[in-house]
Amino acid sequence: MNDAHLHMVVNHFPIIGTILGLGILITGMILKNNSVKNTAYVLFIVAAVFAAFSMGTGEGAEEMVEDMPNIGKQIIHEHEEIAEKLALILYLLAAVSLTGLILNLKNHSKAKLISFIAAIVAMGAVFIATLVGTSGGEIRHTEIRNENTVSNSPNENSAVQKESKEDNE
Repeated sequence: MNDAHLHMVVNHFPIIGTILGLGILITGMILKNNSVKNTAYVLFIVAAVFAAFSMGTGEGAEEMVEDMPNIGKQIIHEHEEIAEKLALILYLLAAVSLTGLILNLKNHSKAKLISFIAAIVAMGAVFIATLVGTSGGEIRHTEIRNENTVSNSPNENSAVQKESKEDNE
C-alpha cells in the first residue's frame, strides 16, 4: 500500500465523522443526554486523529499524482491549503470535545456551555470539510470541476474552446 492509497483510505473519516458527530451532538443537546453528547465527542476526537493521518499521507499522495495528466500542482495546492485549515479546526474541536467529556463525567456546570461551543466549532468544521471533500474530489474527478479550473488536457481545452466559440456564434 502506498501513500496515495493510504490517503484515500483515511481521508474520508474526518469529513464523515464530523458530519455524523454534529448530528449526534445536536441530538444529545435536544435530548439533554450526556451519553449521546459523549458519543459525539468521541467521534470528533477520532475524526481529528484521522485528520492527522490524512495530513501525514497527503504529501506522499501529492508526490505520486501531481504530474499526472489532468491533475496539476495548483488544484492539489488548493486542496492542501483547505485541508490544513480543516485539520486545525478538527484539532480544536478535539480539545473542546475532550473538555466536554471530562466536564460531563464530573457533572460540571459548564458542560452545557462546552456542548454549545463544540456545536459551533463542529458547524464550521462541517462547512470546511465540504470544501476539502470537493477540492479533493476535483483532483481526479474532472467532471465535478467548475469551468474556472484549468485543465492540462489538450483535448479538454480544445473542446472548451470549441464550445465557447459555438456559444459566441
